[in-house]
Amino acid sequence: MPEATDLTPEAVQDSDVEAVERFRDACTRLREEIRHVIVGQERVVEEVLLAMFSRGHCLLEGVPGLAKTLLVRTLAQVLHLEFHRIQFTPDLMPSDITGTEILREDRASGHREFEFVHGPLFANIVLADEINRTPPKTQAALLEAMQEHRVTAYGKEYYLKEPFLVLATQNPIEQEGTYPLPEAQLDRFMFHVRVDYPGFDEEIEVVRRTTTQQEPVLEHVLTGDDIVELQNLVYRIPVPEHVYRYAVTVVRKTRPKESDAPDYIREWVAWGAGPRASQYLTLGAKARSILLGRGYASVADVKAVAAPVLRHRVLLNFNAEAEGITSDDIVARLINEIPAIEEE
Repeated sequence: MPEATDLTPEAVQDSDVEAVERFRDACTRLREEIRHVIVGQERVVEEVLLAMFSRGHCLLEGVPGLAKTLLVRTLAQVLHLEFHRIQFTPDLMPSDITGTEILREDRASGHREFEFVHGPLFANIVLADEINRTPPKTQAALLEAMQEHRVTAYGKEYYLKEPFLVLATQNPIEQEGTYPLPEAQLDRFMFHVRVDYPGFDEEIEVVRRTTTQQEPVLEHVLTGDDIVELQNLVYRIPVPEHVYRYAVTVVRKTRPKESDAPDYIREWVAWGAGPRASQYLTLGAKARSILLGRGYASVADVKAVAAPVLRHRVLLNFNAEAEGITSDDIVARLINEIPAIEEE
């Protein structure tokens, strides 16, 4: 079976070839603008962009002080999109996010009527800061918005602005007074992005930039309409049949009840990834191909997005936890073993 690199860009429609090149150049400029504020974290920036281009959402996990909030705010500024930050707290109510109805009176006529006032969820980029600090009923208020891009309140439907992206953060080291996200809500996030400590030289640069009065001036690179056009382009990018098969094979092998699941999957995994993982592997691969200016998805693209797509969808059992095995370990092992079988 041929590798995706054996294909030619002619697989892309003629009308889309120019669009792929244009957006590749725009994405390069976009990352350059982000570097004016964010030091390092290239992988994190790439994964956030891939999710946005795929109409997906991201869960950013990292210890405090790693510029998670700053990254989201910078992205909104560079894209000239409306940005709202929601600080999740134990007393936050669903209506604090979605909005509420208030009674307004027309002073001239004396007529009164209820009016729905939009909550902070009505924005292009929504930062759900420390999402695991609020109770499940408030966390669940995001579910419909993330999946359907709309909010149902007081019997009416209100559609959200496009593009719409939820970037949620959580702190992995603090568990007291927190509410871990249910598996069903975790599955709504396309990527689970791990934000790590910066390298030595990067941390020096962080300190240098943040201890002076230097204020970088950011330029707008893409508009909301450009993002929507790019999202539509992602869905038109062709995918060879063997790439579809590879993505689905990787996901199915995470399920311990599958007949061809590896022995270590049966030993360490309680529940494997569902079909949404196959969809996101494919969409992420297509979006990455645009970032690289290729215009057709390959097996290498699927491998590149496998960890953020699968790490929160492969649920481990006690045996794995006792042996110190992580979902990243299992995904990496699958990626190393499956290609030889699929490309044979």
